[in-house]
Amino acid sequence: MTQQTNPSLDMDDTAALLRACADGERPALRRLYDLWAGRLYSVGLRITRQKTLAEDATHDAFLQIWQQASRFDPARGRADVWMLSIARYRAIDLVRRRQSEVGGYEGEDEAADEIGALDLLIADAEGKALHRCLHQLDEPRRKMISMAFIEGLSHSVLASRLAIPLGTVKSTIRRSLSSLKQCLEA
Repeated sequence: MTQQTNPSLDMDDTAALLRACADGERPALRRLYDLWAGRLYSVGLRITRQKTLAEDATHDAFLQIWQQASRFDPARGRADVWMLSIARYRAIDLVRRRQSEVGGYEGEDEAADEIGALDLLIADAEGKALHRCLHQLDEPRRKMISMAFIEGLSHSVLASRLAIPLGTVKSTIRRSLSSLKQCLEA
């Protein structure tokens, strides 16, 4: 799978393509794939740490995007965030499934040399803004956001790894996301 980035992605175009997918227009799905496959793949690779699992996660994400495009609501959020979230959850599902199959799954080291999802996002203007806003968070909050959204760890796993209460993890992430949103909107 080729990783491609397009720094000039227009969110209005992406939302329009999602609406066309909801209407069953297959060329719209193809266009979405051409625009977003690289980013969704990189999210999957960062979480699964295996090329084949990342490819499977990307495939599963686009299948879900096609099947559930009518559920996308631009009033509730941006199209890119919706699609990246789907890719993230598909990758997490694959890792969890793999862990239960082989017990104690650990990713391959070869993925460490790949360009990560965060690296690709930083390449465009919105990514740079996100990077700037992330660095306004204190180190523990930034680490927690990174572990949750880049590494794909659940709140309960975070609580266990960081040896802090689950409620603290949830409230810290909620407050951090709120701070990021305010920073990005400024």
